[in-house]
Amino acid sequence: MIRIGLDVMGGDFAPNAVLGGVIAAQKDLPDDVTIVLIGDENAIEHYFDERNERPARYEVVHSPETIEMGDHPTKAFTKKPRSSIVMGFRLLEEGRIDAFASAGNTGAMLVGTTMTIKTIPGVIRPTIAATIPNIHTDQTILLDVGITPDSKPDVLYQYGILGSLYAKYVFKIEDPRVALLNIGEEPAKGNLVTKSAYELMKDSRQFHFVGNVEGNDFFVRDKADVVVCDGFVGNIVLKEAEALYSLAKARGIHDPFIERFNFENYGGTPILGINGNVIIAHGISNEKAIKNMLLLTLEIVKAGLTEKILKAFEY
Repeated sequence: MIRIGLDVMGGDFAPNAVLGGVIAAQKDLPDDVTIVLIGDENAIEHYFDERNERPARYEVVHSPETIEMGDHPTKAFTKKPRSSIVMGFRLLEEGRIDAFASAGNTGAMLVGTTMTIKTIPGVIRPTIAATIPNIHTDQTILLDVGITPDSKPDVLYQYGILGSLYAKYVFKIEDPRVALLNIGEEPAKGNLVTKSAYELMKDSRQFHFVGNVEGNDFFVRDKADVVVCDGFVGNIVLKEAEALYSLAKARGIHDPFIERFNFENYGGTPILGINGNVIIAHGISNEKAIKNMLLLTLEIVKAGLTEKILKAFEY
């Protein structure tokens, strides 16, 4: 039995969008999956009663407090012990759920990670990834996209390991090609960090390194399955991709490839390099995004991604 913990109170449109996403996801979830709803019990049951519809397999863990989007992450995590985020991490730490997913306060989710389940031994910095559409493949995995704005070369090297494992075991890419985002393809291009990272990565036996890629290699060139960069650059790239989708919509452009830029289709992303399955989603997630976050969470649990990363860092 797989048990997925879900923060019902997290996100701009909670709890309705979250609970609507749960109902939508049940159609695609196997019978051995139970969704553990963490939030205000009265609000949860009222939603189901009002619509005369409820998931087939769910449990409720009552949480009377909520960490709001504007709350200070560290202070809120300490001062609101009965909030849905804190209780979700407690359940994960105790092994009562196999994964914890939330569209709530991202800072509080990161604080919860460091204060409870912590980073896998050997991992210098955890990371979050994003999927960028490519016309040749399903997607390119980009990491980091926001946790660590300044990354040293050894951290970027480890991102190569984490991204490669994510691509292989969740996206079923047998031999993921890992590249370093830079201002040129030549090994001597870039700043001190990227040039040093290239030297570390070029002879790696832990992943298939294919060299540098540039910003114009995204979307239309089939050069890599995983692209590594620091969180400062990655966050800019991700938001530019989101802006591209918004621009196309504003201009009335309807195209299947452009639609793949819609974050709702991906739902969320795991925090890679920690002792547990934690998935975070966009704060503006709607029912479709929550549904897809749950489906991604299931794939991550089934893939044993955390166990694969633990094994990779046993040195």
